[in-house]
Amino acid sequence: MINHVNLIVNNFEVSKKWYELALAPIGYAKLLDLTKEKTGSSKVAAFGESATNIPDFSISSAGSENSTSPAHHIAFNAASHKEVDEFYHAAIKAGGKDNGKPGIRKEYHPDYYAAFVFDPDGYNIEAVCQTPND
Repeated sequence: MINHVNLIVNNFEVSKKWYELALAPIGYAKLLDLTKEKTGSSKVAAFGESATNIPDFSISSAGSENSTSPAHHIAFNAASHKEVDEFYHAAIKAGGKDNGKPGIRKEYHPDYYAAFVFDPDGYNIEAVCQTPND
């Protein structure tokens, strides 16, 4: 199951405002707004259904000018922290490149346990479990 998708946008502030307005009629709201200092690479605005308060779509400003990674990100749900760990190790063994070892990402929320790996084409692939450690 897909957890969330992220798109890199050319003009972060313009796109953030556009998505806030365009997604409002379908019950989506901006739920998270992170600075470049907080993420370490880019600004992020995350959107999700107002009723659930769980983001599943986000946009990011372009990272470093020297970035060679394609501008897409996808995260898959994992049922447990163990599954996140297993995803990470399997992806690295299969030839992926580390983009964030398994661990809690408190900047997203206290139970956000994730791992990030670049696939063979450079896409940022994530596995995430958003429940307390099992």
